[in-house]
Amino acid sequence: MAAEVKTFDFELPTRIRFGAGVVKSVGEEARSLGAEHILIITDPGIVKAGIVDRILEALKEEGYENTEIFDGVEPNPRDTTVHKAYELAKSLGTDLLISVGGGSSIDTAKAVGALLEHGGQIKDYEFTDAEVLTKPITPLIAVPTTVGTGSEVTCWSVITDTERHFKMTVGGHFAFPKVALVDPELVATLPAGIVASTGMDALTHAIEGYTANSSEPVSDAYGLYAIELIAGNLREAALTNSKTAKANMLLGSMMAGICFGSSNVAAVHSMAEALGGLYDTPHGIANAMLLPIVMEFNYVADYEKFSRIAIAMGEKADGCTKDELAHKAVLAVKKLNQDLRIPKLKEIGAKEEDFERLAAACTENMATGDNIRKISYDDFLELYKIAYTL
Repeated sequence: MAAEVKTFDFELPTRIRFGAGVVKSVGEEARSLGAEHILIITDPGIVKAGIVDRILEALKEEGYENTEIFDGVEPNPRDTTVHKAYELAKSLGTDLLISVGGGSSIDTAKAVGALLEHGGQIKDYEFTDAEVLTKPITPLIAVPTTVGTGSEVTCWSVITDTERHFKMTVGGHFAFPKVALVDPELVATLPAGIVASTGMDALTHAIEGYTANSSEPVSDAYGLYAIELIAGNLREAALTNSKTAKANMLLGSMMAGICFGSSNVAAVHSMAEALGGLYDTPHGIANAMLLPIVMEFNYVADYEKFSRIAIAMGEKADGCTKDELAHKAVLAVKKLNQDLRIPKLKEIGAKEEDFERLAAACTENMATGDNIRKISYDDFLELYKIAYTL
């Protein structure tokens, strides 16, 4: 019997340019957007790596001689950092933002763009269950430099509220970047540890986006292909330093971003963001260590989708019942974590006495309601305990 087709909306206003050398077109893109005063938002590591110099050179070729740089972005970007960047952007009369880096830089730029157009404090624009932004953010060109963000093609930004030690979501319909320049040359020299953690972040985006309650046929197509790309290339990208595998990972990360940007993430992100808010745990590591634990909880809710995940990850269906094949997806992710040497919860400094606080934060996260299996405070508490025993 044919399955009923969902009613859905799919939106992707971001122009995507993918390929080796596309970052050289940043000046052309800035000119097409009518930019006069540009601010680059990035982190110190990207500046040190010389990537920002490549951006500046391309901008100069288009006549932009005095581009300003804010390079104070940290992992799990803080509201205080957003406000520092905003004050600089406002003083410069910024009419175009260029984010260069991982998700932290892109998310910071989106938040700055929101403040440039709306004013106030970034906490005023926390997304709960309704749109808060009333007009588009300042035009943004996003240039990803990791294989795990996907933020270059989503309308979401995650910022740490330093008073609450809580990672809040800012964004919505008006927060898409105008252009994403996705250049494999920028990830060719990424070290193995960064490839592993950001790659697992991308896999989490794809799996959660594919299985979220908000998933729909278009996001499913992007998500399943992203899982296949990531699972087929992550080991090689991280363990052999293959430039081709890294390029495929960058593509997979972008596809995963389109997937979860249209649907949502779910309980893995709720738990990982709680860790990031309290301990400043790197987001990719937090997602990676929790992904198989939440999948173990979730897979019974949809054997069909988890079976497809297993097959996309290279598992064989021969002789398996549907539930056995679905569980192979969980085992495949566990094995991937082992091969990539992803640390355990206990190893990143988590404390058992914080688990109740962490579980409570999970229940407040907007992603929790999209988990494929209904999940409660008690469930989150138990999952943290399971993760801690491994």
